[in-house]
Amino acid sequence: MVKQQSSSILNRTVELLSEETSYKQLFHASKDEEAIPSGDILKKIVDLCYAILFPGYFGTAHISKQTIRFHTGVHVETLHRLLTGQIHAGLCFADNRSPNDAEKLSDEAEKLSEQFIASLPSIRDLLATDAEATYNGDPAAKNPSEVILCYPGFRAITNYRLAHQLYKQRVPYIPRMISELAHAETGVDIHPGAQIGHHFSIDHGTGTVIGETSVIGNHVRIFQGVSLAGEKLPPDENGNAIRGVNRHPILEDHVTVYSNATLIGKIRIGKGSTICGNVWITEDVPEGTIVQLSVDSRPYHKDYK
Repeated sequence: MVKQQSSSILNRTVELLSEETSYKQLFHASKDEEAIPSGDILKKIVDLCYAILFPGYFGTAHISKQTIRFHTGVHVETLHRLLTGQIHAGLCFADNRSPNDAEKLSDEAEKLSEQFIASLPSIRDLLATDAEATYNGDPAAKNPSEVILCYPGFRAITNYRLAHQLYKQRVPYIPRMISELAHAETGVDIHPGAQIGHHFSIDHGTGTVIGETSVIGNHVRIFQGVSLAGEKLPPDENGNAIRGVNRHPILEDHVTVYSNATLIGKIRIGKGSTICGNVWITEDVPEGTIVQLSVDSRPYHKDYK
């Protein structure tokens, strides 16, 4: 009797979950075997990028100066194959063209993959500045190797640099998925659309959020819990959210933002300014200013130029 009752409950649940009204907004009908990018394969792609960008730090092979060209060649070939497949999956998932355009999508995926791989030397140059800034900014770091191997902020920045390149190439879905891999691992949420200059560092990192249209200059340092948040805009005339407009902060060169500060909207933090912890800022900050909480918990601006 109990077994029959259990079977009835399961069957009824299956019926409810199979009704179109239940799943219509959460259902995707695959057009082919690779209709959706794979999180597991993207993790392998990111790992390959790490092995290429930081030879000797990541990957299982023992690499020397004599063998680096061979190992890099193997990694790049594998990366090209896997990334082309995932970009193709993303294009298929995002595209409504007919199956007759499949060859065109395949060619586009291969070109985008090659374009990304060609950008890896420039990405490595940027990451070298980020590692340097992180090491120089943290007396607890014993050496740059510790930064590359251990620091969650640097890992989040690395994933961001990879994702941002694909974002610039207008590859659908994959940039955000790569950013979310780091978000899940480190607690740092950097939208791939953000624009971030060289010598960028995130100390500790947990809870840090950098929104889509944020613009960050060179030699900027931020700490855990910092939020570069978007202004909440009123809906359009149809009641829909307004998209595609700049609504996040701009941080000029040599800005430091300490833990748990929240910066909201399209505001500008002037060059060389310091934002102290736990402040809430919704207006521009002049160049060379310290912003800290006063005794009555209101933001207090101190010009130190």
